[in-house]
Amino acid sequence: MNVQIYYEDFVINDSRTTTGRTITEADIVFHAGHTGDFYPHHMDEEWCKTQPFKKRIAHGTLIFSVGVGLTAGVINDVAMTYGYDRLRFIKPVFINDTIKATVTIKDKRDHKKPGYGIVTEQVEVHNQHKELVMVFEHLLLVQKKSADG
Repeated sequence: MNVQIYYEDFVINDSRTTTGRTITEADIVFHAGHTGDFYPHHMDEEWCKTQPFKKRIAHGTLIFSVGVGLTAGVINDVAMTYGYDRLRFIKPVFINDTIKATVTIKDKRDHKKPGYGIVTEQVEVHNQHKELVMVFEHLLLVQKKSADG
C-alpha cells in the first residue's frame, strides 16, 4: 500500500507494533550462505553446548534484517531510508523464537536539503517473552509539505 506521510505529519512518541516472525533454522542457514558468516555460534550445535547460551544463536545481522523488514508494511512515497544508528544486540535470538518490532517516533529535525527533514524512529525488537533483543534508530529523509515547513 502506498501512502504520503509528510514530515509535518509525524508525531513525536507515536508508536506501532508489527506482526511477529518466527526465526527458523532455515533462516540461519540461508543467512550464513548469503553473508559467509559460518561462525560456530550459528552453525555448530555441539560446540554451542560448551558455550554460555548452550545452543545456536541467530546472527545479529539476520535479526536486524528481519526487524527492519517487519517495519516495512507501508510504502511512503515521500520518504526514504537515510540510515541506521545506535544498533545494539541486547539478547540472543534462538531458533524458533518469534520476534516483533515496535517503532516509536523519537525526533524530527530539519535537513540541509531544502524541503526535507529527518525523522528518527526508535525500533525495539522483542522476543515472544517480551524481552528486548535488539534496538536501533531508523533515520528517514522525509519531504515537507512546503519548502518553508
